[in-house]
Amino acid sequence: MRHRIRTRKISLAVLAGTMVMAALTAEPAVGAGQVPRPGARSGGERIFPGLGNGGYDVRSYDVAYDYRPGTTLMDSSVDIVAEAHQALSEFSLDAAGQQISRVLVDGAPADFRLTGEKLVVTPGHPLPEGRRFTVRVTFVADRTANPPAPWSSGEEPHFDHWFEKDDGFVLFGQPDRSHLFFPMNDIPSDKARVTFRITVPNDLQAVAGGTLRSRRTVGDRTTYVYGTRDPIPTDVVQAAVGHFTEVRGTGPHGLPVRSYVDTPQVTKAAPQLALVPDQLSWVEQQIGSPYPFETYGVLGVAGGYAAALESATLSTFDAAHLTTADHSDESTMVHELIHQYFGDAVSVRSWDDMWLSEGHASYYTFRYLADRGYDEDGTYDDNLRRAYDFDVENRPQYGPPGRPADATDVLAGTNAGGALMLDGLRRLVGDATFRTIERTFFTTYRGRSATTQDYIDVANTVSGRDLTSYIRSWIYGTTTPTPIGHPDWTAPATKRP
Repeated sequence: MRHRIRTRKISLAVLAGTMVMAALTAEPAVGAGQVPRPGARSGGERIFPGLGNGGYDVRSYDVAYDYRPGTTLMDSSVDIVAEAHQALSEFSLDAAGQQISRVLVDGAPADFRLTGEKLVVTPGHPLPEGRRFTVRVTFVADRTANPPAPWSSGEEPHFDHWFEKDDGFVLFGQPDRSHLFFPMNDIPSDKARVTFRITVPNDLQAVAGGTLRSRRTVGDRTTYVYGTRDPIPTDVVQAAVGHFTEVRGTGPHGLPVRSYVDTPQVTKAAPQLALVPDQLSWVEQQIGSPYPFETYGVLGVAGGYAAALESATLSTFDAAHLTTADHSDESTMVHELIHQYFGDAVSVRSWDDMWLSEGHASYYTFRYLADRGYDEDGTYDDNLRRAYDFDVENRPQYGPPGRPADATDVLAGTNAGGALMLDGLRRLVGDATFRTIERTFFTTYRGRSATTQDYIDVANTVSGRDLTSYIRSWIYGTTTPTPIGHPDWTAPATKRP
């Protein structure tokens, strides 16, 4: 961790912008038969064994950042509303790379300690089961802090999850590092509404997921407040500071489309941004359900952003990828849009279920390219064949889609096998039944998290067939099955494991 400077007193703008909770007036006693005990310090993730926490469910986060040029430190706070699922003598949050100065529970000071990447909080009184409670953590966010995860093997690719730009920053938390940004319960099954209150100099703009709720200028500084209407998983939170230009449009059913692009690139990006409403309509038709959030758009940032990210309501890209007429860039836009349905609105229960997100995004991207007649890189079946060859070559190393070998394989190894399974399922049950399976699964679990077994149960119920063996062979098998409809496909000899 780099050199730190002494923490400044929290600015009045931050305090004024984040006073959203008051102490509860009555403190109910822990009921008879309830024995207070510490909440679990793990969410039960196989790949990330120390990630997540138990004993409560988060309802909302309200995060405040005070951004000042010339320093990578930001006076910050997060207000959390949660509900106790057991009588809690203490509870923990995921937190890394932060200088934490104070914790309040229901408005009263609470003892706290940092243990590894856990912020362990002991409230003044045990919290009864079923109690909704509030937590305020005051801290300094250090954008240079990028410690390796304690479960890391050290061989994974390095990402700067605080992505620094010349004029600000952007977030990249996926899959397991969003708790660098603020203390949280950093597992995809615990979704919550997220508000960002970001104070910046007047010549800069702040952008975040959800809708701009307010903007207030005091002197030479402006506070932007963005919030999501719906709960989202922590790995797809997004906030950014920089020189952005807003581009507005209208999607199906009057949906507000609001994109933000690095100002020098916005003119070149206009043709790609103009495609978003039509892409929304195409995806709605395919899945059979309206877009799930209150707004959508893309965020184009300068500086070589690490990868495209399905930030909830605001998919994030390197601005350079929005300034060409390359159909591969267009397909990436659709890929991230599909994630708004599968991955964001329906989050995965655990990272072992990530194929539900990545497999769907890849499958529908192949369909989009085919429907649009973009065949310069091959037909629909050519794309499937490339996915098949990739899966045959890499499954022994990456693991099957439903049991990735490590953190890198969560994102790299779950696309191909998941897409191939979905294509084969459509061929097995027919297009109409497949669409009903997809629509039923999405509408059933929208706003919730889902498992592979949940998908199997929906597929079996809708089709009236037992598809368990077929789906499990693709998602959990150690070798790649023969694709339905392509019995002649075999991997090139040089690519066999």
